[in-house]
Amino acid sequence: MIQSKSLAQNIMNQDSLLLILKERFESFPNRHKGIKWNIVEEKLRKNPDKIKILLKMEESGGEPDVVLYDKKSNTFTFYDCSAESPTGRRSFCYDKEALQSRKENKPKNNAIEFAKSMGSKILNEEEYRHLQSLGEFDKKTSSWIETPSQIRKLGGALFCDFRYGTVFVYHNGAESYYAVRGFRTSITV
Repeated sequence: MIQSKSLAQNIMNQDSLLLILKERFESFPNRHKGIKWNIVEEKLRKNPDKIKILLKMEESGGEPDVVLYDKKSNTFTFYDCSAESPTGRRSFCYDKEALQSRKENKPKNNAIEFAKSMGSKILNEEEYRHLQSLGEFDKKTSSWIETPSQIRKLGGALFCDFRYGTVFVYHNGAESYYAVRGFRTSITV
């Protein structure tokens, strides 16, 4: 009985999430011109593991939406499209190494490991700029982005935001964390 209850809950979560995703898809057509929702939904229903990842993105405040279609691989890419950096993923330092290096006042988690635990990855600079081409995001917050290894080896990490009509890329110590800095993720289905 417990297993069937859990299965019923998963189906309800899946259907509820698909409804949320559909409504968001219809509300922001500029993010996915030429893409039809029924094709996206069909692809998602064939990949329930990806629905679970999208649910984690949604539950942590990411508001995922379709932002790309790759005709060659027949895949759809979702990014976190919340207006500001996802609320459930703020006050994190950059990665596990940075978290372990803090002796006092450790943040609750780190962006890289949390994204991996969700089954997604944080956006890189190119992806972040693509997101900003679809609207204006992080006008009051900022988001960690994938950092090149040569910068990370020196203790730094990169983050972006949108101010004065421009995407800015900045650096910080990887161990730093702020209440207004989170991270955005992506997943391809």
